[in-house]
Amino acid sequence: MDNRLIERILQGDRSAFRSLYDEYFDYAMRTAKLVTKHEEWAKDAVQETFLRIYRNIWQYDRSKPFKPWFYCILLRECYRVMEREKKVVPLSEQLEKIGVEQKLPDVSVDVYEALQSLDDLYRIPLILKYLHDYSEKEIADMLDVNLNTLKSRLLKGREKMKKGLGGERYGTES
Repeated sequence: MDNRLIERILQGDRSAFRSLYDEYFDYAMRTAKLVTKHEEWAKDAVQETFLRIYRNIWQYDRSKPFKPWFYCILLRECYRVMEREKKVVPLSEQLEKIGVEQKLPDVSVDVYEALQSLDDLYRIPLILKYLHDYSEKEIADMLDVNLNTLKSRLLKGREKMKKGLGGERYGTES
């Protein structure tokens, strides 16, 4: 990597950044596909890598080789994307977590609507717990409430969700 190209990027030359992109894109994609084992995740990781490079090029130490710095960022992005995607749970599993079982295959459940119908007191903890995967302790700290209070709100929120989703029609009402 030519330090003059980095200097041009630092001065805001978009064509210089485009040259850097053209030079590294294919190799970055191949690497990201190997790491993530998933083409779409690889695309996300590569896109985020170039965004981070563009925003943080000023942090690059020009006395060191560019390629290791670039791939260190790429690998971190691959790991971040893989971690994020691991947290994506199919809707059926989310329904099981809150105690709703779909026993009829033709029943459509509008989880978003049921969730949105809850008071913030119950809705926000459910979102943080089941959609963002925070621990109960983390949520209690975020909301500045006692851990037992939070557990109570989660329980009541799950019950209200179950009722809102029609759980009693399918034999899941306790």
